[in-house]
Amino acid sequence: MKQNRNKDEGFTGLEAAIVLIAFVVVAAVFSYVVLGAGFFTTQKSQEVVYTSVDMASSSMEIIGDVYGLDADDDNDIEAIRFTLGLAAGGSPVDFSTVQMVYATESAVEILDGTDPLNATVAGTKEWNITNGASDTDVLLEGEDKFTIIAVSTTALGTNTKFNLEIRPSTGAAFGLKRTTPAKIDKVNLLY
Repeated sequence: MKQNRNKDEGFTGLEAAIVLIAFVVVAAVFSYVVLGAGFFTTQKSQEVVYTSVDMASSSMEIIGDVYGLDADDDNDIEAIRFTLGLAAGGSPVDFSTVQMVYATESAVEILDGTDPLNATVAGTKEWNITNGASDTDVLLEGEDKFTIIAVSTTALGTNTKFNLEIRPSTGAAFGLKRTTPAKIDKVNLLY
């Protein structure tokens, strides 16, 4: 006699479908988490790149010539006059937060902005905007042009190299490097 045994050891189709659905759900959740982390990382990387480009690029440029002014006829240049504008595609610069650093071979000075910045005369160790700004608008934007006079305590003699660095609160500093001429007049073109 043969014994008939009922063997329930194998998977039925329903059990196999449940296991398959569980694997698919786990894989879907895992892929969602991985893709979300990837998108987040990509977005943060993009923000860093844009911020770096903003910080590294100077948005200002010199318009026209740079002049050295001898205010008291002592054959020394006491003031530097130049005109600034925005470079093509440059972002606006708030001059109420700008710092200027004046340097020669022998001295380094931080020049303070006058109050208000559009004052008619800058004192020693100061800078101001003589043309292009108002009491309430010192934002260099669009087609604006600011004529700036910077006065240091260190007068420049003949054939003297200097650097005037314009540091906005955001963006790269703009360096203005020039040399005084061999003969100093009232108004001198600096090259």
